[in-house]
Amino acid sequence: MSAVLERFLRYVQYDTQADEGSETFPSTEKQLVLLRDLAHELRSLGLADAAIDSHGYVTATVPATSSKSGVPVIGFISHVYTSPEVSGANVKPIVHGKYDGRDLVLPDDPSAVLRMSECAPLADRIGDDIVTASGTTLLGADNKAGVAEIVTAAESTRGDLELESFSADAMTIAFIGFNTHPGYAKDRLVNAIKAAADFIHRLPRDMAPETTEGYEGFVHPYVLQGGGEKTSVRLIVRDFRTAALGDKEQMLERLAREAAAGYGARVEIVVEEQYRNMREVLDNHPQVVDCAGEAIRCAERLVIAPGAVDPPGAVNHPRDR
Repeated sequence: MSAVLERFLRYVQYDTQADEGSETFPSTEKQLVLLRDLAHELRSLGLADAAIDSHGYVTATVPATSSKSGVPVIGFISHVYTSPEVSGANVKPIVHGKYDGRDLVLPDDPSAVLRMSECAPLADRIGDDIVTASGTTLLGADNKAGVAEIVTAAESTRGDLELESFSADAMTIAFIGFNTHPGYAKDRLVNAIKAAADFIHRLPRDMAPETTEGYEGFVHPYVLQGGGEKTSVRLIVRDFRTAALGDKEQMLERLAREAAAGYGARVEIVVEEQYRNMREVLDNHPQVVDCAGEAIRCAERLVIAPGAVDPPGAVNHPRDR
């Protein structure tokens, strides 16, 4: 078993589920268990300055290998938290060796089956080992796979170069209605659930994660909570062009207000900045990419991915992040 796979299988067994309602850093105390262990692991690999700060950020420095002077520092980042939507406890990773196109049945929920006919990317993985969860939890590959890659790269000074990602915002749209006894509801009751449902129905089908690819942006409702008096829809907004986030958010606001008006409801909207496409900064500092590419060439591992620029290479399509 490779070092990176061994680390990944170990890391995903830590429960690091996030809490969107928390105001602490990190959002859950249990994330610190893995973070502290990562700091210890990095120190054991010889990275003497590996440390964890008061907010739970783990940092470490690998000495430069380039013979050039004045080479800028290059940072590799990842996160340990997993989605608040699905349990991160008792994760049981399963390695399906030498995938041959067979159905992958997840044993803790036999109704959860990965079929090539329903998941086209599996066709590109013939002969590979595939890792899944057991069926009742997240696996946590987003982004403990990145954590495993970074720690392994720190150990071996080998790595891949990724140049861009989505720009990302989160948007919470609350529909405010008026609740009353259904026996006296005529011309009084305003059902926030129905307004929220109407809004979701209005979302463009060609602007969803399941209908877009490559550099196409999307909007994605992923949390729905509330009741007749107030129902909130939480969405993520993604686009490779940061300016296009605003266009999508204006569209969502318009659809929300139209849906609310049809039921006499009110709308409250909150937009939160999450992260920005690193390409917007890297384009102004090409020397950083050049130096990173030189390091990869020295490690004899250079892969150009779809959508990447010509300089020293990228791996994984940026949509994967």
